[in-house]
Amino acid sequence: MLKIENVYYRYKTGSVDVLKDISASFETGQLYSIMGPSGMGKTTLLSIIAGLDRPTHGAVYIDGDNLMSIDLNEYRRTKVAMIFQQFHLFPLLTTLENTSYLMESNGIKREEAEARAKELLEIVGIGEDKHKRYPANLSGGEQQRVAIARALSNGAKLILADEPTGNLDEENSEAVIGILKNLAHNEGYCVIVVTHNPDVAAASDVVFKLSYGGIKQVGDGPSVPDR
Repeated sequence: MLKIENVYYRYKTGSVDVLKDISASFETGQLYSIMGPSGMGKTTLLSIIAGLDRPTHGAVYIDGDNLMSIDLNEYRRTKVAMIFQQFHLFPLLTTLENTSYLMESNGIKREEAEARAKELLEIVGIGEDKHKRYPANLSGGEQQRVAIARALSNGAKLILADEPTGNLDEENSEAVIGILKNLAHNEGYCVIVVTHNPDVAAASDVVFKLSYGGIKQVGDGPSVPDR
């Protein structure tokens, strides 16, 4: 589904490559973790995959198409979705409205969007009793589940998550990890997670470590180090 070939990245004001000779492949049905110390460019790599940044050198391919040769607005709207450490929910929209908002913005009728939003909220474990609540009336774990449901609402099969458990306690982290694993294994998504959390790595099918020397696969699941 996704292939990165010899990607380098250097900030316009910098003199050193943040990313150096990055090559990796990702498929649907798999949960991937990208680990490494802070400052190694993990979030920058996600931004490049998401089409938000352009590599200084190299290419990213989605289903065989070079990202730089396709409509990036359409790609970001329909092919890729992002989940963040901060939940970024709209505070004045309810749980259901937060989840259906993007669909309605893309021209889907409200009734259809709300029906699909309810299905997505069920997938992430948010019951109907919370559909009319505002984010301030949800726990952190519940807000992250709603954020995941909203990310799924555009129909994209590529999910990019930047430290999705970073603001959660252990119990809610485990729940979010379980949701991401279920999306990959049972719902046919390709899920790529940037994380420092060893529990995320232990649940992953493939783990990559990012360093100044590039990127390398360090194993899968429980066999990988936490840093």
